[in-house]
Amino acid sequence: MSDSIDLQPLTESTYFILLALAPGVNHGYAIMKDVGQLSQGRVALSTGTLYGALKRLLEQGWIERLDDPAEGENGRERKFYRLTQLGQTALDGEIVRLNGLLSAAGSRLAGNPAALDPHTRSG
Repeated sequence: MSDSIDLQPLTESTYFILLALAPGVNHGYAIMKDVGQLSQGRVALSTGTLYGALKRLLEQGWIERLDDPAEGENGRERKFYRLTQLGQTALDGEIVRLNGLLSAAGSRLAGNPAALDPHTRSG
């Protein structure tokens, strides 16, 4: 399995798609809505962009597709998606990376210049 370091940084849309799938299985339209809500409207995916991203994530093995035998509103099968272990690893790694960025910014803004000085070594 790839080390999570190899999977970063994620694009904002990929991050929010994976985050939308973190609680469990969901279908495309719900993912699109969740991404908009989670990003507070900054990321608005068109249908084409969403399904292009889902296709890429499927190819990378970060998500898997599940078919629902029940028909959707338009008479077609709805396709559901969920994170794979690799996708969860990518999401977890990105969260760690983002937390590190926030921690560095917080240390710098709190007046602790040594926290980011590359010449200062800890332990």
